Amino acid sequence: MSRARKGRPIHGWLVVDKAPGTTSTEVVNEVKRLTHAQKVGHGGTLDPLATGVLPIALGEATKTVQYVMDAPKSYVFTLRFGEARDTDDAEGRVVATSDRRPSDAEIEAALESFRGEILQRPPAFAAVKVHGERAYDLARRGEPVVLEPRPVRIDELRLVGRPDADHARFAMACGKGAYVRALARDLGEALGCYAHVAELRRTAVGPFGLDRAISLDALARLVEDDSLPQALISVATALAGIPALAVTEPQALRLRRGQSIRIVPRLLGAEAVDGATIKVTRGGELVALARLEGAELSPLRVFNLKGGVAARARE
Repeated sequence: MSRARKGRPIHGWLVVDKAPGTTSTEVVNEVKRLTHAQKVGHGGTLDPLATGVLPIALGEATKTVQYVMDAPKSYVFTLRFGEARDTDDAEGRVVATSDRRPSDAEIEAALESFRGEILQRPPAFAAVKVHGERAYDLARRGEPVVLEPRPVRIDELRLVGRPDADHARFAMACGKGAYVRALARDLGEALGCYAHVAELRRTAVGPFGLDRAISLDALARLVEDDSLPQALISVATALAGIPALAVTEPQALRLRRGQSIRIVPRLLGAEAVDGATIKVTRGGELVALARLEGAELSPLRVFNLKGGVAARARE
C-alpha cells in the first residue's frame, strides 16, 4: 500500500515578489510552510540580491515547471561602473577597479553588440554544473572555474536611466539561460571600465508578471483568511504558448490512464506537425500534455486537478 502524501492538495501557480537577501529555495520552503501544500517548486532561480517575479508551482503545477523555466524573462537592473567583482554583483569581492566612466553615447553604442543571438560565458558563481558540481560551490572554495560560452538570445536591451556617472539603469528581455550578471561583466569590459550588478529586479517570466505578484507577508494573510484561491493562477497558464485541443470525455479518460488516442490532425491546423506537444483539455479543464505522431496523441504528462485547493474558474 502506497503511503499517503503529507500536506494539502493545492494546484496552481503563485507569483511571489521575492525580497532581497533571500534565496529561491528559502522562498519555496516558506510557501510550503505557510500553505502546507503537498508539492512546491519554483520556475526559475533568482539570486539573493535580486527581487521580483519568482513563479512558485504547487501540486499539479509542478509538472509544468520546465515550460516556465524555458520562457522569456524581463528585467530592470542597475550597473555600477568602475568595479569588477568575483560574483559579478554587489555581494561579491572587488577584484579590479577603474577610474574610467563611460558616456551615455558610449554605452548606447556598446549595447548593439549585446542584442540578438550572442555567445555569453556564465558567471563563475552560477548553478551550471562542472564535473558534477555546481560552479558556485567550486568558486566559493576558491577553485578555478572555467565555463564555456554558450548561445543566448537578448531580445531587448535599453539604457533607461543614468542616476550618476557611476551608475546606469537598463531594461532587458531575454530568452532562456541569459545571465544579467554576465552581461554586466562583459559590458563593463567592452567599455573599458569594469562593471557589476548593483540592483536587479525581474519583472516577468513568461505569462507571469509583477501585476500578479504578492509578498510572502501578503501570502501569509491570505492563508490566514482562508483566501488562498484569490492568489492562485491556473496550472494551464504556464502552457499559454502550447497549441490546445479539446477532447471527449472517453478520450480524456484514456489519456489519464496513460493510453494513446486517435484524433483528426487538421483540427490543430498549422500546429499539426509530428513531434508537437499538445495541451489537451476537457470542458475547460487541463487533462494532459501529449505528443502528436501522425493521427495519434500519446500522453507525456497527465494532470489530476480534482479535489483540493485550485485557482478559481475565472483564471
